[in-house]
Amino acid sequence: MVGIGRGGRVARVGGNAWLLLGVFLTVMPFVYMVVASFKPGNDLFSIPFRFWPENLYLGNYDLLLDETNFVRWFGNSIFVSLSRTVIAIALSIMAGYAFAKFEFPLKRALFFLVIGTLTLPLYVILVPLFGMMVDREWTDTYLALILPFTAQAIGVFLARQQLLAIPNELLEAARIDGAGEWSIFTRIVLPLAQPAIAVMGIIFFTASWNDYLWPLIVVLSDEKFTVSLGLATLIGPYSQEYGAVMAGSFMGTLPIVLIFLLFQRRFIEGIMAGALKG
Repeated sequence: MVGIGRGGRVARVGGNAWLLLGVFLTVMPFVYMVVASFKPGNDLFSIPFRFWPENLYLGNYDLLLDETNFVRWFGNSIFVSLSRTVIAIALSIMAGYAFAKFEFPLKRALFFLVIGTLTLPLYVILVPLFGMMVDREWTDTYLALILPFTAQAIGVFLARQQLLAIPNELLEAARIDGAGEWSIFTRIVLPLAQPAIAVMGIIFFTASWNDYLWPLIVVLSDEKFTVSLGLATLIGPYSQEYGAVMAGSFMGTLPIVLIFLLFQRRFIEGIMAGALKG
């Protein structure tokens, strides 16, 4: 028994050591990004390497805010990400509710068709999507940044899995009491779908905020750039403002952290609901 106890303690210590190593490897790039944003550009490549800056340098933030369109890029990212997220959540909840609680022809086939779209890589649909934007003259507009990614199959799946847990008797009782379908949806379904909404909020907002490839394809003017696209313009063959990029990257992570903090209490619950309910 003593040997087993020691072996268990050794296993726990080893497990904790691996966990700490994983946390270190995950956190350190972010910590260095924050530290580097307070260094002059030349110090980022100094030899010998110094992790901490000798003096607090705010020039990177001055350059970013005063000499670039970062505030406009940041506002564009907020607008596009929130719009994508809100519309995608609304469509996912309504579609998930239909698949979970209504019967209609080819229901299972349509659901599997929706889920099957998850197997398509983004690169397969880029050319058709761009062609659609050109045909509708939406290139270099906010519509092109928002609408193509508001229908999300993963959102439909998560919403359906969450809403399957709602007892049918509860919905039938509401109908007997005279409630309409829209009233049932807004007063019963939406409150009970909060865990799935939290998960979708984090997933959709993060994906939209970090999106680089699609804005690169459809946006032409600097006024429509998002943060991820705008920061890339600070690195070129004749000018490399790595310090400003670090400062912008740090400021660009703050909305994602805020969104996670707002939804964190429901996040794990929603993930487990989507994974376990069938």
